[in-house]
Amino acid sequence: MRRIMRDGQVKKEPGMSWIEVKDQVHTFIVGDRSHSRSREIYAKLDELFDLMYKAGYAPMVEIDLHDVEQSEKQRLLRYHSEKLAVAFGLIATPPGAPIRVKKNLRVCVDCHTAFKFICKIVSREIIVRDINRFHHFKDGSCSCGDYW
Repeated sequence: MRRIMRDGQVKKEPGMSWIEVKDQVHTFIVGDRSHSRSREIYAKLDELFDLMYKAGYAPMVEIDLHDVEQSEKQRLLRYHSEKLAVAFGLIATPPGAPIRVKKNLRVCVDCHTAFKFICKIVSREIIVRDINRFHHFKDGSCSCGDYW
């Protein structure tokens, strides 16, 4: 099956996330740098990751990524589309306003864990609608009870 996928006979839908700010929809894909504020978005993510590591976060590199070096896995996980959308929401919305993101696929376990850390660090509610359900992250926990 992997060979068939690799040879291009089966395509995997790319993960995409959307956030609406001031009546404008902003779309992100993994590692996306096309946004006009990408420098600020990546700086915000770097700042958040520094704070998350200090709070005990560890990237879940054992998931989802095969045949990729450990450091590359960490980089890819850091810049998932939903993390980029949340970082943009944090810099583009008023303090205290909830962050609302839509995702076309299921949120991965690393992003889910990261959002629990982020919502607690920044004291903001983060709402992510993935393909299965709504996730309401608040005060370090998620409404799904970590079952999704």
